[in-house]
Amino acid sequence: MGEDWSYMAKKEKKPTDKLADKTALTKFLQGIFGDAQKKTLRRMWKKAQEVNKLESKYEKMDDEELAEQTEIFKKKIDKALKVARAEQGINRSGKKRPPVDDTKILNELLPDVFAVAREVSKRVLGLRPYDVQLIGGIALHEGNVAEMKTGEGKTLVAMLPAYLNGLTGRGVHVVTVNDYLAQRDAGWNGPIYDFLGMSVGVIINNASFVYDSEYENEDHEDERFRHLKPATRKEAYAADITYGTNNEFGFDYLRDNMTSEVQYLRQRGLNFAIVDEVDSILIDEARTPLIISAPAGDNPDSYYQFAKVAARLTPEDYILDEKRRSVTLTDKGIEKVQEILGVDNLYSTKNTRLVYHLEQAIRAEIIFKRDKDYVVTNSGEVIIVDEHTGRLMQGRRYNEGLHQAIEAKEGVVVKQESMTLATISFQNFFRLYTKLSGMTGTAFTEAEEFQQIYALDVIQIPPNKPIARVDKDDLIYKTKVAKLKAIAEEIKKYHEKGQPVLVGSGSIANNEEIARYLDAQGIHYEILNAKNNEREAAIIAKAGEKGAITLATNMAGRGTDIKLGDGVKELGGLVVIGSERHDSRRVDNQLRGRGGRQGDPGTTQFFVSCEDDLMRIFQGDRVKMLMTRLGVDDDMPIQTKAISKTLEAAQKRIEGFNFDSRKNVVQYDNVINRHRKVVYMMRRKILEGDDIFPEIKRLMRDEVKMLTEFSSRVNKKFDEEFKAVFDFDDDLIHEIGLMRKEKDRDKLALEAVEEAYHKKELEFGAETMRKVEREVYLKVLDTLWMQHLENMQHLREGIHWRSVGQRDPLVEYRSESQKLFDGLQRNLREEVLKILLSITPAEAAADNVTDGEEYESELTKMAEGQTERGVNEISAGDKNMDDEFKKGAKKTAPKRAVVRKGSSKKKSAKKKKSKAKRK
Repeated sequence: MGEDWSYMAKKEKKPTDKLADKTALTKFLQGIFGDAQKKTLRRMWKKAQEVNKLESKYEKMDDEELAEQTEIFKKKIDKALKVARAEQGINRSGKKRPPVDDTKILNELLPDVFAVAREVSKRVLGLRPYDVQLIGGIALHEGNVAEMKTGEGKTLVAMLPAYLNGLTGRGVHVVTVNDYLAQRDAGWNGPIYDFLGMSVGVIINNASFVYDSEYENEDHEDERFRHLKPATRKEAYAADITYGTNNEFGFDYLRDNMTSEVQYLRQRGLNFAIVDEVDSILIDEARTPLIISAPAGDNPDSYYQFAKVAARLTPEDYILDEKRRSVTLTDKGIEKVQEILGVDNLYSTKNTRLVYHLEQAIRAEIIFKRDKDYVVTNSGEVIIVDEHTGRLMQGRRYNEGLHQAIEAKEGVVVKQESMTLATISFQNFFRLYTKLSGMTGTAFTEAEEFQQIYALDVIQIPPNKPIARVDKDDLIYKTKVAKLKAIAEEIKKYHEKGQPVLVGSGSIANNEEIARYLDAQGIHYEILNAKNNEREAAIIAKAGEKGAITLATNMAGRGTDIKLGDGVKELGGLVVIGSERHDSRRVDNQLRGRGGRQGDPGTTQFFVSCEDDLMRIFQGDRVKMLMTRLGVDDDMPIQTKAISKTLEAAQKRIEGFNFDSRKNVVQYDNVINRHRKVVYMMRRKILEGDDIFPEIKRLMRDEVKMLTEFSSRVNKKFDEEFKAVFDFDDDLIHEIGLMRKEKDRDKLALEAVEEAYHKKELEFGAETMRKVEREVYLKVLDTLWMQHLENMQHLREGIHWRSVGQRDPLVEYRSESQKLFDGLQRNLREEVLKILLSITPAEAAADNVTDGEEYESELTKMAEGQTERGVNEISAGDKNMDDEFKKGAKKTAPKRAVVRKGSSKKKSAKKKKSKAKRK
């Protein structure tokens, strides 16, 4: 039943070594100690053979009997977990231990579960997963990164461990890079899950769906989209398997930790995640944290003013560091700016705000380029373009005023600056999952980062068929113009032959530049970039046809196969042309991997010029001078491994710099992550109605201990400080302060506090008091947490100056942030106890703090639009942006995607009315 892997014993074709990325040292060490990859693959191969042996057993079953296997598997899991729980028992405190680990029972069931899923796939989709796909599924189930080449069927691979882990009922999240792939993959595998009785949900920006075989949406041409029925967010998350984008899973986690009621909670725990295009999500996007913010007042005129100032600067006025994407003013530049603004000293303390605006305006003017880093829609909205995939990042904005500076530069409406309500890095979000795994075509170059940050091993799964693609050495040209002409000529040559051509570019601007050369020669082509993302699948589906020419940005239809048309194999397969080398070897390898799927023939060739960003930054001028001395014409390329190796060395240096940058993000976020976990855990307890009286007693003990540490003989302000928190009789406070022993002071003070609290409890009644405790605690906690986030942001912005004094900024940040968090906890104790001991039943009723169902705070009010939308009602997704870039379309001011003040007030009134009804 298994495939023939005998070809693996033969030596692979030399060109494929470009993707192997094994150094001589690695090969030497593997020769001594053995290759751990081979050992792992051998073990997984044996497991795949167990699945093959069961194939005939399930082939004999009819559809009904096969579908019943899901319930049989679930019963086996439940039985095993009951036994494990009985063995684990209850600990002495009476609290349950952490959830029982289900790894053992799932490993035992894996051969049968995979065999059933394979049989259903054969019957429903007509696709039988190959043995290498079974191995990929095993690697994912075990919590690894599975590196599988393009065209190896990763979408079907993810179905296997998703079904296995979905049987536990704790949920599986399949994470993809964009809304299109989330819907397509759910719709593709939906018939298999439906046959097996497993529910499927989909989470995308502003919309959610569940797979329903009986529902049909005829608006979609693609059959895979037709059975996705609009649903609430909660329904989509309640499904056994939920497909969605990394941004939405992360944002929903943050939204759940800002909500005011249990009914608005979306997610039900983070159990198991399978991340598709794992390198893009966990590596490329990890430098930018997820942030949810609310508008904070700032005059937009300042941004327009400084945009004009930045536009007047010349290259002599600043120093540009392209490697680090930073820009600093020279002395001449500072004098020029001071003259324009009419200030004597730009960097005096009273001009701090001016410096802030100036820095962002200069970055926007000099570093950030239109149609490369961002695009501007016809309606005047600035949308970020993902530098790694070329996709539009709708809903994402640069922080710290940079987005506003870009809007001012482009002369569109400047939206208000924002205040951070919640934030988390991708690293810390995905580490919250009990089990994490991922798959991609290119991961091995980042194996160290996967292991260091996420504790994930990269397993290189061999292809189902040997690679027949030929990867040629780079062609280096002296000028960019000569390179573009050569690319156009190369495209024309292959086009006349009938071979399909895919051209990959690093930016939208470069893409359109090549298009102009082809227009001049009258060659028809399709263009695929961030401006027409919706047509991606249709364009890619035809990219392998005879004579097809497709110009693409880095995304190059990532996640979508390019299948060769009739007669294309005989012509030599797909030709992939890289118009430049990217900063990362992985992105180049992804482009190469578009050709030669499933053993198809193909050719890849990169064209480089000395004026390209990568060459220019890393010794491109020296190469250009050498070519001039040798008398090399502009139109004459050189092809040498020495320069290719220099480029790869430059890429490694940039990758190293980017790794350090991401490591820096996670090291700083790790600090606030500890604070976040404490706050979010307490918040969830309150929302779920837990009894927090033990926490209130702890606050009493800690506050009393702190106040009574020193007697009034030592602390002259003892009486004043004690009365500020506990408004007791002056004589009692004085008596406590005069006691010599700290133990006696602590005992008497605590007895007095507990007695006062007991009286307050009798006044309200025990049940009502528990509700009041939760309401007051959450209100104070939310307010202090928002202030803490703002304080941490200010600390982060200025901490790098500590390095001037020979101090490690990270060590200083940890130390200072702990002081801030200690201050938060101290303020929390004081505020909560002060309010609880002074509040009256009449005040509590007036402030709606006695119902214990909805908790309103400054944070929940500011986040109201974010936390409630789509949770319990069906909402529409993002609009198609294709028309926003058509020439001649009317330019209008962008519509702001925020809740208007009027509608917000109405909503609040409705909520208060509903609270009154509940009372």
